[in-house]
Amino acid sequence: MTALNESWFTEIFQDQGTAFSLQINRKLHEEQTEFQKLEIYDTATFGNLMVLDGCVMLTARDNFLYHEMMTHPALFTHKNPKNVVIIGGGDCGTLREVLRHPGVEEAWQVEIDERVTRNSEKYFPDLCESNEDPRANFFFGDGIQWIRDRAPNSVDLIIVDSTDPVGPAEGLFATDFYRDCLLALRDGGIVVQQSESPLLHADTIIKTIHQDMKKAGFDHVHTLPFPQPVYPTGWWSCTLGGKDKPLRYFREADAADRPFVTRYYNEAIHKAALAQPQFMVDLLAD
Repeated sequence: MTALNESWFTEIFQDQGTAFSLQINRKLHEEQTEFQKLEIYDTATFGNLMVLDGCVMLTARDNFLYHEMMTHPALFTHKNPKNVVIIGGGDCGTLREVLRHPGVEEAWQVEIDERVTRNSEKYFPDLCESNEDPRANFFFGDGIQWIRDRAPNSVDLIIVDSTDPVGPAEGLFATDFYRDCLLALRDGGIVVQQSESPLLHADTIIKTIHQDMKKAGFDHVHTLPFPQPVYPTGWWSCTLGGKDKPLRYFREADAADRPFVTRYYNEAIHKAALAQPQFMVDLLAD
Protein backbone atom coordinates (compact mmCIF):
# COMPACT_ATOMS: atom_id res chain seq x y z
CA MET A 1 0.00 0.00 0.00
CA THR A 2 1.32 3.44 -0.85
CA ALA A 3 0.41 7.03 -0.11
CA LEU A 4 1.62 9.90 -2.24
CA ASN A 5 1.28 13.63 -1.89
CA GLU A 6 3.12 16.31 -3.81
CA SER A 7 6.38 15.94 -1.91
CA TRP A 8 6.49 12.51 -0.22
CA PHE A 9 6.35 8.89 -1.32
CA THR A 10 5.20 6.59 1.50
CA GLU A 11 5.12 2.81 1.51
CA ILE A 12 2.66 1.61 4.16
CA PHE A 13 3.05 -1.84 5.70
CA GLN A 14 -0.51 -2.13 6.90
CA ASP A 15 -0.18 -5.56 8.52
CA GLN A 16 2.81 -4.38 10.55
CA GLY A 17 1.47 -0.95 11.46
CA THR A 18 4.52 0.84 10.06
CA ALA A 19 5.47 2.96 7.07
CA PHE A 20 8.52 4.34 5.30
CA SER A 21 8.69 7.69 3.51
CA LEU A 22 11.05 9.52 1.19
CA GLN A 23 10.77 13.15 0.20
CA ILE A 24 10.55 13.41 -3.56
CA ASN A 25 11.38 16.16 -6.02
CA ARG A 26 9.48 14.74 -8.98
CA LYS A 27 8.31 11.61 -10.74
CA LEU A 28 10.68 10.63 -13.55
CA HIS A 29 8.83 7.70 -15.09
CA GLU A 30 5.70 5.56 -14.78
CA GLU A 31 4.46 2.62 -16.83
CA GLN A 32 2.41 -0.54 -16.52
CA THR A 33 4.60 -3.34 -17.83
CA GLU A 34 3.32 -6.77 -18.76
CA PHE A 35 3.97 -7.85 -15.18
CA GLN A 36 3.80 -4.87 -12.81
CA LYS A 37 3.51 -1.13 -12.32
CA LEU A 38 6.94 0.50 -12.50
CA GLU A 39 7.64 4.00 -11.16
CA ILE A 40 10.85 5.98 -10.77
CA TYR A 41 11.20 9.10 -8.65
CA ASP A 42 13.89 11.68 -8.02
CA THR A 43 14.14 11.94 -4.22
CA ALA A 44 15.52 14.77 -2.13
CA THR A 45 18.20 12.74 -0.29
CA PHE A 46 18.35 9.16 -1.63
CA GLY A 47 18.85 9.80 -5.34
CA ASN A 48 16.63 7.97 -7.78
CA LEU A 49 14.04 5.58 -6.37
CA MET A 50 12.51 2.56 -8.15
CA VAL A 51 9.07 1.34 -7.09
CA LEU A 52 7.34 -1.83 -8.32
CA ASP A 53 3.63 -2.29 -7.59
CA GLY A 54 3.92 0.33 -4.88
CA CYS A 55 6.88 -1.33 -3.12
CA VAL A 56 10.31 0.27 -2.81
CA MET A 57 12.85 -1.76 -4.77
CA LEU A 58 16.00 0.33 -4.52
CA THR A 59 17.48 3.77 -4.27
CA ALA A 60 20.72 5.14 -5.65
CA ARG A 61 21.95 5.94 -2.13
CA ASP A 62 21.74 2.63 -0.27
CA ASN A 63 21.47 -0.17 -2.84
CA PHE A 64 25.16 -1.06 -2.38
CA LEU A 65 24.35 -2.67 0.97
CA TYR A 66 21.97 -5.17 -0.62
CA HIS A 67 23.94 -5.84 -3.78
CA GLU A 68 27.24 -6.40 -2.01
CA MET A 69 25.77 -8.74 0.61
CA MET A 70 23.79 -10.74 -1.95
CA THR A 71 26.99 -11.48 -3.86
CA HIS A 72 30.37 -11.24 -2.17
CA PRO A 73 29.78 -13.50 0.87
CA ALA A 74 28.72 -16.37 -1.39
CA LEU A 75 31.40 -15.71 -4.00
CA PHE A 76 34.13 -15.75 -1.37
CA THR A 77 32.62 -18.81 0.33
CA HIS A 78 32.72 -20.85 -2.88
CA LYS A 79 36.19 -22.22 -3.56
CA ASN A 80 36.31 -21.15 -7.22
CA PRO A 81 33.08 -19.75 -8.72
CA LYS A 82 33.17 -19.59 -12.50
CA ASN A 83 29.54 -19.90 -13.63
CA VAL A 84 26.98 -17.70 -11.89
CA VAL A 85 23.24 -17.34 -12.47
CA ILE A 86 21.13 -14.45 -11.16
CA ILE A 87 17.38 -15.00 -11.04
CA GLY A 88 15.69 -11.60 -11.00
CA GLY A 89 17.98 -8.68 -10.31
CA GLY A 90 16.69 -6.67 -13.25
CA ASP A 91 18.30 -3.48 -11.95
CA CYS A 92 21.68 -5.14 -12.77
CA GLY A 93 23.37 -4.19 -9.50
CA THR A 94 23.88 -7.82 -8.48
CA LEU A 95 25.31 -8.59 -11.92
CA ARG A 96 27.76 -5.71 -11.55
CA GLU A 97 29.02 -7.02 -8.20
CA VAL A 98 29.35 -10.60 -9.51
CA LEU A 99 31.45 -9.45 -12.45
CA ARG A 100 33.85 -7.59 -10.17
CA HIS A 101 35.30 -11.05 -9.46
CA PRO A 102 37.89 -11.76 -12.18
CA GLY A 103 37.56 -15.51 -11.74
CA VAL A 104 33.93 -15.50 -12.88
CA GLU A 105 33.85 -16.67 -16.48
CA GLU A 106 30.12 -16.44 -17.20
CA ALA A 107 27.16 -14.75 -15.55
CA TRP A 108 23.53 -15.08 -16.60
CA GLN A 109 20.87 -12.62 -15.50
CA VAL A 110 17.44 -14.20 -15.85
CA GLU A 111 14.79 -11.49 -15.36
CA ILE A 112 11.10 -11.85 -16.12
CA ASP A 113 10.49 -8.13 -16.82
CA GLU A 114 12.80 -6.59 -19.40
CA ARG A 115 11.39 -3.14 -18.71
CA VAL A 116 13.04 -3.15 -15.27
CA THR A 117 16.42 -3.57 -16.92
CA ARG A 118 15.83 -1.01 -19.66
CA ASN A 119 14.70 1.60 -17.17
CA SER A 120 17.65 0.79 -14.92
CA GLU A 121 19.98 1.45 -17.83
CA LYS A 122 18.43 4.90 -18.14
CA TYR A 123 17.87 5.91 -14.52
CA PHE A 124 20.49 3.83 -12.66
CA PRO A 125 23.40 3.73 -15.13
CA ASP A 126 26.00 3.06 -12.42
CA LEU A 127 24.30 -0.26 -11.64
CA CYS A 128 24.40 -1.23 -15.30
CA GLU A 129 28.06 -0.48 -15.98
CA SER A 130 28.86 -4.19 -16.45
CA ASN A 131 26.00 -4.93 -18.86
CA GLU A 132 28.38 -4.84 -21.81
CA ASP A 133 30.94 -7.10 -20.15
CA PRO A 134 31.52 -10.06 -22.51
CA ARG A 135 30.89 -12.43 -19.61
CA ALA A 136 27.37 -11.02 -19.07
CA ASN A 137 24.38 -12.81 -20.60
CA PHE A 138 20.71 -11.84 -20.41
CA PHE A 139 17.54 -13.89 -20.65
CA PHE A 140 14.16 -12.21 -20.20
CA GLY A 141 11.64 -14.80 -19.17
CA ASP A 142 10.63 -17.31 -16.51
CA GLY A 143 13.51 -17.96 -14.12
CA ILE A 144 11.89 -21.03 -12.60
CA GLN A 145 11.71 -22.77 -15.97
CA TRP A 146 15.18 -21.55 -16.92
CA ILE A 147 16.71 -23.24 -13.87
CA ARG A 148 14.65 -26.38 -14.48
CA ASP A 149 16.10 -26.60 -17.99
CA ARG A 150 19.76 -26.30 -16.88
CA ALA A 151 22.02 -29.27 -17.35
CA PRO A 152 22.83 -30.99 -14.06
CA ASN A 153 26.08 -29.95 -12.39
CA SER A 154 26.58 -26.94 -14.68
CA VAL A 155 26.45 -23.94 -12.32
CA ASP A 156 28.57 -22.85 -9.34
CA LEU A 157 26.37 -20.17 -7.81
CA ILE A 158 22.68 -19.23 -8.11
CA ILE A 159 21.60 -15.87 -6.70
CA VAL A 160 17.85 -15.40 -6.30
CA ASP A 161 17.54 -11.60 -6.36
CA SER A 162 13.76 -11.59 -6.21
CA THR A 163 11.00 -9.33 -4.99
CA ASP A 164 8.80 -10.35 -2.05
CA PRO A 165 7.33 -13.90 -2.24
CA VAL A 166 4.09 -12.82 -3.92
CA GLY A 167 2.97 -12.70 -7.54
CA PRO A 168 5.60 -13.72 -10.13
CA ALA A 169 8.22 -14.30 -7.39
CA GLU A 170 6.16 -16.68 -5.26
CA GLY A 171 7.46 -19.78 -7.03
CA LEU A 172 11.06 -18.77 -6.25
CA PHE A 173 10.37 -19.50 -2.57
CA ALA A 174 9.49 -23.17 -2.91
CA THR A 175 11.00 -26.59 -2.28
CA ASP A 176 10.62 -27.65 -5.92
CA PHE A 177 12.58 -24.61 -7.10
CA TYR A 178 15.35 -25.23 -4.57
CA ARG A 179 15.48 -28.86 -5.69
CA ASP A 180 15.97 -27.71 -9.29
CA CYS A 181 18.73 -25.38 -8.08
CA LEU A 182 20.42 -28.26 -6.28
CA LEU A 183 20.42 -30.34 -9.45
CA ALA A 184 21.86 -27.50 -11.53
CA LEU A 185 24.65 -26.79 -9.04
CA ARG A 186 28.00 -28.53 -9.08
CA ASP A 187 29.35 -30.06 -5.88
CA GLY A 188 30.26 -27.22 -3.55
CA GLY A 189 27.70 -24.98 -5.23
CA ILE A 190 25.70 -22.35 -3.37
CA VAL A 191 22.24 -20.86 -3.77
CA VAL A 192 21.54 -17.41 -2.31
CA GLN A 193 17.96 -16.28 -1.60
CA GLN A 194 16.95 -12.81 -0.48
CA SER A 195 15.03 -13.59 2.68
CA GLU A 196 13.30 -10.45 3.95
CA SER A 197 13.50 -8.87 7.43
CA PRO A 198 14.76 -10.91 10.41
CA LEU A 199 12.60 -8.80 12.70
CA LEU A 200 9.35 -9.25 10.75
CA HIS A 201 9.82 -12.53 8.91
CA ALA A 202 12.17 -14.79 10.90
CA ASP A 203 9.40 -17.11 12.11
CA THR A 204 7.65 -17.21 8.74
CA ILE A 205 9.68 -16.61 5.57
CA ILE A 206 13.20 -17.21 6.90
CA LYS A 207 12.30 -20.32 8.86
CA THR A 208 10.37 -21.68 5.88
CA ILE A 209 13.32 -21.06 3.55
CA HIS A 210 15.57 -23.05 5.91
CA GLN A 211 13.07 -25.90 6.01
CA ASP A 212 12.48 -25.91 2.25
CA MET A 213 16.18 -25.78 1.34
CA LYS A 214 16.86 -28.73 3.65
CA LYS A 215 13.92 -30.65 2.21
CA ALA A 216 15.36 -30.00 -1.24
CA GLY A 217 18.64 -31.57 -0.18
CA PHE A 218 20.93 -28.70 0.78
CA ASP A 219 23.29 -29.90 3.48
CA HIS A 220 24.00 -26.48 4.98
CA VAL A 221 21.75 -23.42 5.31
CA HIS A 222 22.69 -20.10 6.89
CA THR A 223 21.10 -16.63 7.03
CA LEU A 224 23.18 -13.44 6.89
CA PRO A 225 21.51 -10.28 8.26
CA PHE A 226 22.53 -6.83 7.03
CA PRO A 227 21.22 -3.24 7.19
CA GLN A 228 18.93 -1.91 4.46
CA PRO A 229 17.34 1.46 5.33
CA VAL A 230 14.65 1.57 2.64
CA TYR A 231 13.21 -1.90 3.33
CA PRO A 232 10.77 -2.72 6.16
CA THR A 233 12.44 -2.27 9.60
CA GLY A 234 15.72 -1.22 7.93
CA TRP A 235 17.11 -4.72 8.58
CA TRP A 236 17.28 -7.32 5.82
CA SER A 237 18.84 -10.70 5.08
CA CYS A 238 19.92 -13.27 2.56
CA THR A 239 19.94 -17.03 3.11
CA LEU A 240 22.58 -19.34 1.65
CA GLY A 241 22.17 -23.01 0.89
CA GLY A 242 25.32 -25.08 0.36
CA LYS A 243 25.61 -28.27 -1.64
CA ASP A 244 28.17 -30.35 0.27
CA LYS A 245 29.70 -27.05 1.38
CA PRO A 246 29.90 -25.65 4.94
CA LEU A 247 28.96 -21.97 4.88
CA ARG A 248 30.72 -20.74 8.01
CA TYR A 249 34.13 -20.74 6.35
CA PHE A 250 35.22 -18.47 3.51
CA ARG A 251 38.35 -17.45 1.62
CA GLU A 252 39.22 -14.80 4.16
CA ALA A 253 42.60 -13.88 2.65
CA ASP A 254 41.04 -13.46 -0.80
CA ALA A 255 38.27 -11.31 0.66
CA ALA A 256 40.86 -9.12 2.38
CA ASP A 257 42.88 -8.79 -0.84
CA ARG A 258 39.89 -8.36 -3.17
CA PRO A 259 40.98 -6.56 -6.36
CA PHE A 260 37.99 -4.21 -6.41
CA VAL A 261 36.44 -1.48 -4.30
CA THR A 262 33.49 -2.14 -1.99
CA ARG A 263 31.55 0.28 0.19
CA TYR A 264 30.14 -2.12 2.80
CA TYR A 265 31.54 -5.63 2.37
CA ASN A 266 34.91 -6.64 3.73
CA GLU A 267 36.30 -9.70 5.48
CA ALA A 268 35.32 -8.37 8.93
CA ILE A 269 31.74 -7.65 7.82
CA HIS A 270 31.59 -11.18 6.39
CA LYS A 271 32.64 -12.66 9.73
CA ALA A 272 30.16 -10.48 11.59
CA ALA A 273 27.29 -11.42 9.26
CA LEU A 274 27.83 -15.10 10.06
CA ALA A 275 26.79 -14.35 13.64
CA GLN A 276 23.07 -14.36 14.37
CA PRO A 277 20.99 -12.78 17.15
CA GLN A 278 19.87 -15.22 19.80
CA PHE A 279 16.22 -15.17 18.78
CA MET A 280 17.21 -16.43 15.32
CA VAL A 281 19.56 -19.06 16.77
CA ASP A 282 16.69 -20.33 18.90
CA LEU A 283 14.15 -20.17 16.09
CA LEU A 284 16.30 -21.93 13.49
CA ALA A 285 17.81 -24.58 15.75
CA ASP A 286 17.25 -28.08 14.39
